[in-house]
Amino acid sequence: MVRRPRRHSTCQFNVALSVSWIIAVSFVLPASPVFAARHHTASSVPNASATPEQYAEACLLEPATGTFIFEKNDHQPWPTASLAKMMLTLIVAEKLHDGSLKLTDQITTSRAAAAMGSQVYLKEGEVFSLDDMMKAVVVHSANDAAMAVAEYVGGSSEGFVNVMNAEAQRLGMKDTHYYNVHGLPPSRGQQASVASAYDEALLARELVKYPDVLRWSSIDTAPFRGGAFQLRNTNHLVRTFPGCDGLKTGFYDQAGFNVVATATRGKLRLIAVVLGTQHKLTNFKEAAELMASGFANYEMRPVAVKDQPIKQTVAVEKGTRQTITPVWGADAAVLVKRSDPATVVGIDYHLPKIITAPIEAGQTIGSAEIVQNGKPVAQVPLRAPVEVAKQGSPLTRIFGSL
Repeated sequence: MVRRPRRHSTCQFNVALSVSWIIAVSFVLPASPVFAARHHTASSVPNASATPEQYAEACLLEPATGTFIFEKNDHQPWPTASLAKMMLTLIVAEKLHDGSLKLTDQITTSRAAAAMGSQVYLKEGEVFSLDDMMKAVVVHSANDAAMAVAEYVGGSSEGFVNVMNAEAQRLGMKDTHYYNVHGLPPSRGQQASVASAYDEALLARELVKYPDVLRWSSIDTAPFRGGAFQLRNTNHLVRTFPGCDGLKTGFYDQAGFNVVATATRGKLRLIAVVLGTQHKLTNFKEAAELMASGFANYEMRPVAVKDQPIKQTVAVEKGTRQTITPVWGADAAVLVKRSDPATVVGIDYHLPKIITAPIEAGQTIGSAEIVQNGKPVAQVPLRAPVEVAKQGSPLTRIFGSL
């Protein structure tokens, strides 16, 4: 059941940041599954003000690690409105990445897509590249372009909705269900697409891995249909919040004003989700304040650099060299509160005493466990820096030298 938006004061968040937040330690390893676990720094915020709430639910996520810095009612299913197009965008991005789609693919507008009659006013039979269609979807939130892309990729809008729900399930979005590809309000007898703030953050975490997504979502304005139509980003924060490069907005009466925003400063990226504000622009204000407080209070501190050597060696048996020095398999950093100098980060290496040749360059030969304040928090793979061939027999070495 959909509930009307409630109001919330952002000063609760500021007090929580300065008084009672727990230190968060996390690691920048987006390609490694060992960092898929969720880390928390705050599950609730003390009631620091009697000011009416501005939003129904919200959260702030550091995406490379899955650390939720702030959460408020973030598991309540809420009407997505056009945030549903984020899932369409992810599916397209994944297919571009695996090669099953190309940006130059030509998409012909169907009668159903043209009948949407909104946003970029596609006409039946009109053809645009996938890249142009996705600009219309992500920048201008075009429902007609979303329908055209969904039909092209999924064969039908209904088939594509099935793909969207399967992808949501794969990502662990337990509070989410899609009923259409665009997020428009349901007709009589239909149901609204819903997702929680937590789930929208999970989805955004996947989206920011793809350069094409951030290229689209960071556009302020862009020409469409040869310049006859101007796309303008519905996300005001790309114009007003330094470092903002995405992601998506959504609105209709029952949903209120929704936004998923992301920005980077230095090595730190943050994702803010604000759902259900009652007034236009309030969602952007709240998201900006969440991200600004996060950037002001947290930072990423490097622990290791991918391909750099560690401080231990491993003996090699029956190889053309006697030892190797493993290298880090990924960058590693910790997310810490700026005001807390007491964070102690240690590294426990898990390596064999001896490894037998042959060894391939890049072969995983062990791991490093990152420990924060005495607590193990994650593991990073350690790899062989070079190939080590198997040493030949004494007789082979003699003949090889002749």
